[in-house]
This record gives sequence, structure tokens and C-alpha cells, in this order.
Amino acid sequence: MKIALACDHGGLNLKGEIIGYLKEHGYEFEDFGTYTKDSCDYPDYALPAAEAVAAGKCDLGIVVCSTGIGVSIVANKVPGIRCAHCHDTYCAEFTRLHNNANMLAMGEKVVGAGYALKIVEKFLTTQFEGGRHSRRVDKITAIEKKYCK
Repeated sequence: MKIALACDHGGLNLKGEIIGYLKEHGYEFEDFGTYTKDSCDYPDYALPAAEAVAAGKCDLGIVVCSTGIGVSIVANKVPGIRCAHCHDTYCAEFTRLHNNANMLAMGEKVVGAGYALKIVEKFLTTQFEGGRHSRRVDKITAIEKKYCK
């Protein structure tokens, strides 16, 4: 499984922790930046990560900023992306089970690194249930097709 990663300067430390987790657990990943604490604009990094997931170049994505909100908004502008802003393991599990979310957004200033890695683990190891949830995800896709022309 290949994971797309991205952050702005406000999420750089947490992204580093996530990279360590991914390496330790044998995940392949592509890091779309940023790579320094210099002030930058989160759309410049979240967008290419989301595009990689939407294009199938990466299986799932994780984006981080100070709150997780900005990067989630950007990622969700890309057709085919269902990015969930999660700050607990319950939401990370159920967004995969029920929404088939393909990207996770977190905030470095909201979630401590230790708990964030538990969220990442839950997100990466939970599979979509399908069934009645497929109907709902299909409706999300139909809305996307209606408005993303």
C-alpha cells in the first residue's frame, strides 16, 4: 500500500512522526512536502497529494496542518477524494468502514503525536464494509459528478 503525505509548516513535526510510523510498519509513501518550517500555503502541498490518490498513484493519503481543517478542505475539492478530518480513532475507523474515506486529515496542534499515530493506524488498517454503505458513497459520487464539471 502506498500512502500520499503532505503538510504545511504547521504540520511538519506530525508529518515527520507519521513518516517514522510508515517506515516502521513497511508502508511505501510519497511525500509531497513541505519540508521546512518556513511559512507556506497548505493548498500547494495538499492538492498534489490528493491528486495522487485520485489518480490511483497512491492508495490512501494523509494530510496535516495546524488544525487539519484547511488541508481537508483542499483535498475534498479533488474529484474522487473523500478526505475525513479526524481527531480520534473512532472517527478514523468509521470513516473507512462507512464512508470509504481515502484521505485522512489531522491537526498537529489538535492531536498529540502518540495519539495521532493510533489514528493513522486505525485509518490504514480498517477496510470499507461495503453493503448499504456503498449506496451512500455512490450518492456522494453522484453529487460530485453533478457539481464538478
